[in-house]
Amino acid sequence: MGSHDDLEAALRELGEHVGPSAPPTDGVARAVRARLEAEPAAGAPAGRWWRPRGRWIAAVVAALLAVLLGFTPQGQAAVERVLRFAGIELHIGDPGPLPSGVPRALPGEKRVTLAEAREAVPFEFLVPAALGDPADVRVADGGRVVSMFWPGIRLDAYAGVLDVLWRKDVGAPFPEEVTVGTSHGWWVRAPHGLTYLSRDGIGSKDLARVAGPTLVWQRDQAGYRLEGLPELARAREIAMSLR
Repeated sequence: MGSHDDLEAALRELGEHVGPSAPPTDGVARAVRARLEAEPAAGAPAGRWWRPRGRWIAAVVAALLAVLLGFTPQGQAAVERVLRFAGIELHIGDPGPLPSGVPRALPGEKRVTLAEAREAVPFEFLVPAALGDPADVRVADGGRVVSMFWPGIRLDAYAGVLDVLWRKDVGAPFPEEVTVGTSHGWWVRAPHGLTYLSRDGIGSKDLARVAGPTLVWQRDQAGYRLEGLPELARAREIAMSLR
């Protein structure tokens, strides 16, 4: 490297490459860019040799950390985040290969009518008016989950306040935080691994499958996961029509 200008130009270019690839909760790339673009603090003594040197050392260290965290398997593992929301545990980082095998029914799953489902589960759940009555309704795991089906669409409802029922392993593109009416939610746009967790919080490979784009949100005491809509706008429209 011939000069500080050359070094700055190289680090700026590195910051541009690192930024979009890092997990959203990390902020390392933004920190690198902010460090590179920072002006000397107002009122700082002029002509002090150690101040620019310290700035450059910090910038180089931050850039190296960004590279380590964003581009190596060890780094990706180090920045993995676990987000628990509405009965779902989102593992965000390097998800590894998608689950293989044939999707299986949930434990104790049985077909019921909508009225029977309301009697069988210990929580109140709603049905999206935008879809009408479901074509198929199933209750599983002693009333822990009620699943409603329309062609190509699945809506799971469950008591989502205290219990964690699902694990999602998600990589890039990372989940997007959204609103569903006045509720908070997450949109997972890409295919990802989905595992149903038993009451002791343990998942089984037999209950792992690939899930399509999914909207997750909570309303009152129930958590919902709506799967099968490729576009967030339509998924949110259906979610907001719960009656």
